[in-house]
Amino acid sequence: MPRTRLALSLASLLSGGLALLPPSTAAAIDYDPAMWVQCKPNALYQFHRPDLGSEADRETGETSIFAEHFDIRDQQNYLLSGDVEILRADQRVAAALMRFDPQTETWQAKGDVQYQDAGMLIGAERAEGRLEEDYASLQSLRYQLLSARGNGEAELATNQGDHSQLQQVSYTTCDPDDRQWLIRARQLDINQADGIATARHTTLRLGNVPILYLPIASFPIDERRKTGFLFPSLGASRSRGVDITVPYYLNLAPNFDATLAPRLMTKRGVMLGAQFRYLSDNHRGEIYGTWLPNDDQTGRDRGTVTWEHRGQLGAHWQLISDLNHISDDRYFEDFGDSLSTAATSLLESHVGLHGRGRYWTASVSLQGWTIADPYTPDTAEPFRRLPRMLFRWDQPLAAGVVGGVRSEAVVFDHSQRPGAMRVDVHPYVAFPYERAAGFFRPEIGVRHTAYSLDSDYLERFPSTSPSRTTPILSLDTGLVFERPMSFFGQRMLQTLEPRLYYLNVPYRDQTDLPIFDTQELGFSWGQLFRNNRFAGGDRQSDANQATLAVSTRLFDEASGQERLSASLGQIRYFQDQKVQMPGVSRVDRAGSAWVGDMELMLDDRWSVGVSQQWDPDQEISHLSTLRSQYRWGQAGVLNFAYRFRRDGRTGNPDRVTLEQFDISTLIPLNERWRLVGRWNYSLLDHATVEAFAGVEWENCCLAARVLGRHYVRNIEGERNTSIYLELELKGLSTLGRKSGELLERAILGYTY
Repeated sequence: MPRTRLALSLASLLSGGLALLPPSTAAAIDYDPAMWVQCKPNALYQFHRPDLGSEADRETGETSIFAEHFDIRDQQNYLLSGDVEILRADQRVAAALMRFDPQTETWQAKGDVQYQDAGMLIGAERAEGRLEEDYASLQSLRYQLLSARGNGEAELATNQGDHSQLQQVSYTTCDPDDRQWLIRARQLDINQADGIATARHTTLRLGNVPILYLPIASFPIDERRKTGFLFPSLGASRSRGVDITVPYYLNLAPNFDATLAPRLMTKRGVMLGAQFRYLSDNHRGEIYGTWLPNDDQTGRDRGTVTWEHRGQLGAHWQLISDLNHISDDRYFEDFGDSLSTAATSLLESHVGLHGRGRYWTASVSLQGWTIADPYTPDTAEPFRRLPRMLFRWDQPLAAGVVGGVRSEAVVFDHSQRPGAMRVDVHPYVAFPYERAAGFFRPEIGVRHTAYSLDSDYLERFPSTSPSRTTPILSLDTGLVFERPMSFFGQRMLQTLEPRLYYLNVPYRDQTDLPIFDTQELGFSWGQLFRNNRFAGGDRQSDANQATLAVSTRLFDEASGQERLSASLGQIRYFQDQKVQMPGVSRVDRAGSAWVGDMELMLDDRWSVGVSQQWDPDQEISHLSTLRSQYRWGQAGVLNFAYRFRRDGRTGNPDRVTLEQFDISTLIPLNERWRLVGRWNYSLLDHATVEAFAGVEWENCCLAARVLGRHYVRNIEGERNTSIYLELELKGLSTLGRKSGELLERAILGYTY
């Protein structure tokens, strides 16, 4: 019927002509409701109807037409007047008057024209169109997104087929009556087929102040990507000066793209950064790097390149690579933003095949290193593993019996030292028994390690084919007891979990075995239950020892939340520890250091943690940590940590390697203002490792952050001072130097 056709045409043309207004670019932005907590609740146009149907019902939904007056006497002119409303599923069209001419297939809507669907609201003074030409136009319109924030106005909008044009159009994510930033364009052309919008004479305004002007700009209006500039970043530091990066995105193909990032540092020069990404059905990866020709500070070219790849090769195998290269050993020091980056001494590169089945895992890989520390000599570079092959098999053999093997074959190579090959095989049989009340896990195995050394090793070792065979017996058992109890008036469930771990490994003389990739592990809670004190295959520790440990936990019966976790354990030695690294004497002692750990949740806002390693022989602490966190309000957080460590391997109780305290906080002053800060201080060096302080402000659609940071930039103790200035136009982009990741790393519990 003509009335149904009129309704369908009005709904489709009004929505189709405006569905690709500038706010549709915001649809691709992560719409996090927490971002808009400062906005007015339900700040929608007054004609919004929350009771409409679902978008999924459009194809099958019936069209309903309402009006005070229907005039269809003249077959050449249908007239609807008086609160005209057309409804279909989630779509609604309303106006004071609607006219349709079936002969010319033209239509008009006048007087407070309204349109609504699941994604947007549109209001206009007048609308008209021609069905045969698939043409529609709206005058003096305003629009508002429902599926994502965004609203604006336009003097005129026309649509014909896949092409739309808007005159004097604006867009913002602010509340409609309080637009603190606004994008305004003289003309906006939209091509739905290509997914591209082109804006002419575009101005970005902050309040009434224009801060950016573009004579012409184009951008994607759907998920399709487009070549063009991205928003720049701006910062400043003592070592680099003013630091400006202007990224340029290249949409090369549907499955790969690139980004060029020229970076100006007033104290260094112009650095070119680039990133290339690719994606296929089974493979994905990226290559990125930087190049700074003739660094103004050093007078030489600087740069880095990285290739990361993940590929699926069949059902069980993956190709994984992470290849890295830097131009010099001070690159991270000069261009990194943290002490942890600057303190990187070795940069690993790895490429390999990795497989996994039901009972097995395997890999074949190549691994190399690049020295990234000026104080690390070439001889200290680890051996390259070219290749390294790993295979592990664990399978139930019978009821209560598990058999398996852990194995490694590796070829060592080094530019300064002779190479070798090593094969390490550890078959075993275990008899695990697991129940809710406890576990019993005996295991017996044999570890065999054999070498094929270059002839140069005959100067230090009697043979080029040494080997070692060691039986290993272990028993790991524990019980779990439970009881209800009351703790500060709350009903709790307490557990008591004693654990015994016995290890027996006969002594084998290993002084004739060279060291390629082995080092003694740091002592920790996990070390109480390992069958080897060393990482790597060159040393297997001898042992006749038992670990005695106990843990207890408290659970809130109502919520199931763990309120307390406390553990204490020690290794008791029944014989000397004879196997040591070269130059280290055997250890004769009755027991290890006591290892204790406790985590306490005083309530939902306050937690405290303590870790301790106390040596009863020397009556000193090898490691002490204290950490606490207090939360308040919706976002307030205060963290305190103290860290102390001695070098337990040297036997010198006075050698303290670390003593620091770390305070960080996020303080909400009110709904809009927040303070952030951190102070990491070394008591050992009597110096600040890192300190920053800043202020954050936000309202409905704007956020700003100013952050001053002072930190150690290298192991020599040289310091750098940086300033972060950041302005976020919510739902659009961020201008300035982003510091959110820095704050998340430095302040435990920080949220944007």
